[in-house]
Amino acid sequence: MNPAKTSVDPWTPIPQIRLYRDWLKETRGLDFATYEDLHRWSVENLESFWRSVWDWDGIVSPTPVTAVLSGNAMPGARWFDGARVNYARHVFRHAEAADAAGQPAIVAMDERGDSETIGWAELRRQAASLALELRARGIASGDRVAAYLPNIPAAVVGLLACASLGAVWTLCSPDMGTAAVLDRWRQTKPKALIAVDGVFYAGKAMDRTGVVAELRKALPCIEALFLIASDCGETELADAIDFAATIARHDDAVAAFEPEWLPFDHPLWILYSSGTTGLPKAIVHGHGGVILATAAGRLHFDLGPSYAPNTLGDRFYWYSASGWVMWNIQVGGLLSGTTICLFDGSPSGTKADPDWTRLWEFASHSGVTWFGAGAAFYANCRKAGVELARICGIERVRALGSTGSPLSPDVQRWGTAQFAGIGRPDIWWCNVSGGTEIAAAFMAGNPEMPDTPGRLQCRHLGAAIEAWDAQGKPVIDEVGEMVCTRPFPSMPLYFWGDDDGSRYRESYFAEWPGVWRHGDWLIIRSDGSCQITGRSDATINRHGVRMGTAEIYAAVERLPEIADAMIIDVEDSEGESELILFVVAAEKGHPDASLEAAVAAAIRTSLSPRFVPDRLIAAPGIPRTLSGKKQELPIKRLFAGWPVAEVINADASATPELLPWYIEQAQSWRRDATLEAGRRAGQTS
Repeated sequence: MNPAKTSVDPWTPIPQIRLYRDWLKETRGLDFATYEDLHRWSVENLESFWRSVWDWDGIVSPTPVTAVLSGNAMPGARWFDGARVNYARHVFRHAEAADAAGQPAIVAMDERGDSETIGWAELRRQAASLALELRARGIASGDRVAAYLPNIPAAVVGLLACASLGAVWTLCSPDMGTAAVLDRWRQTKPKALIAVDGVFYAGKAMDRTGVVAELRKALPCIEALFLIASDCGETELADAIDFAATIARHDDAVAAFEPEWLPFDHPLWILYSSGTTGLPKAIVHGHGGVILATAAGRLHFDLGPSYAPNTLGDRFYWYSASGWVMWNIQVGGLLSGTTICLFDGSPSGTKADPDWTRLWEFASHSGVTWFGAGAAFYANCRKAGVELARICGIERVRALGSTGSPLSPDVQRWGTAQFAGIGRPDIWWCNVSGGTEIAAAFMAGNPEMPDTPGRLQCRHLGAAIEAWDAQGKPVIDEVGEMVCTRPFPSMPLYFWGDDDGSRYRESYFAEWPGVWRHGDWLIIRSDGSCQITGRSDATINRHGVRMGTAEIYAAVERLPEIADAMIIDVEDSEGESELILFVVAAEKGHPDASLEAAVAAAIRTSLSPRFVPDRLIAAPGIPRTLSGKKQELPIKRLFAGWPVAEVINADASATPELLPWYIEQAQSWRRDATLEAGRRAGQTS
């Protein structure tokens, strides 16, 4: 236990996980000496654990629960048979107490500084107004409602309105290309669309009316279009329903509206895999599974009702585009009664004049106490020389969250030092790893445990996570395939359109039937902490020794001469392997012999000479998905000779302008490899 985290002061509430442990002792007679003991109990006694989470969080059902868990199969396990719940109803249970305490539901701001604060009762009224209009236009339980919206309060209103009716929510960010959106919505056939006519991002106003018109034309299933007007839209759309007028409704029907009670496994939303290769998977999660997993997750995120005396007005923020699962996680703070903070805009301003203090300034202005972002954001802040001591009020932040890719130890130490410099030496890092597939975390934080830079503090309660070797045996202190051996309540109900479940089984259960294979390389340390070392399908294997790409990046990207990097291991037709490192120099120019020597020394010293790259290539940038992950696997497949059309989806990339360069590099490499193979064959003959 970390003594610095146990004191009660204006910035450090009593940890929710300690309150839960005390509650277990009082109500269940259970007492655990260590977190590992608690975790072991939670995965060995799934029914007892998840029933305790249900009771602890105050989840209610008007009908009795006949079984907490029916079956232990994956996929196919059923949770809380007999129960009826509703995501929106669970959110709005906090409204009266939160409003009485003066704690808002949402604090929002855009990059131009325009702000909005919405109370809980007002949020409920807006969601009820929209729900009634959707119902009047024929939207019923099970119908899909699509949204083309940035990270603004209207998106939260839309989700809650749909959840209230049992309609299924599916959201795409306006930074996605038209083709990428259609790849998703053609699968799910939405009956209504909520869209914005324009967005302002990175200092530019961008009209989106043309895209919205294209979407409506390509999707004849859309019967109603709700349009949010902005000062960025340039064209009026015929037959569009005014969203602002819709949610402004005040009448007796709105006041009397209550969300419908739904079966525990009723579909809540559809999320999508990144779509870097093939058609994106349309992943369906249920109301009950998300409510339950979020309830357990708040023990790890240390989030409670902002109106409770213990939480002292907590405000939860996670920087995310609306199309990333972290948007759903952020909105999930409302389930705990926590005020959520939304920022709509670029985290760094314009490309010509980047400013990596923008989100910190927003956090200060909005009173954020819990600040989350992708690991790349913190790395960019460090490289840009951000000094948090210059931002007045940022010391209110008590917790930092990181996900999206592994956070390097050096960057975490930088962040800790920054907060120590403003009087917060006890800043807590909640590094998490989970994903779109479960809309939750498999590994997360614990404010009662010490921080170890570059690691996730623990495995999530109720998540039977192990690292398996090639023979399917669990290993400790060694790299293994990350698996989950027992059901978790927010695993997908199914993939939309995957009627026989074959695509779902192939995605996660093909390697070991009945065992969830997540696709990450994982090290579980003997102290219970964890490290994600990269995607298992993009792992570097040099002469039988495996290494996750994250460990190579940790060694390389600490060099001040390198701004970003990506590494791939490519085999030619002869089975010969070449390790290629793409680097973006901090200053323009091609890598010289001194930089190559510095990279080799860093990898040789930190890891092994086995992983010194065979070739160093100066790149114009590193391609990333819309959620910020490096596109290692698609680029690796290009070099392996896969057809471009099967590998590259520009609309699913955050950096489509870089892709032609990588395609050209791959084609050149393939030509050279073919010539070399021919030369070797000639010498042999």
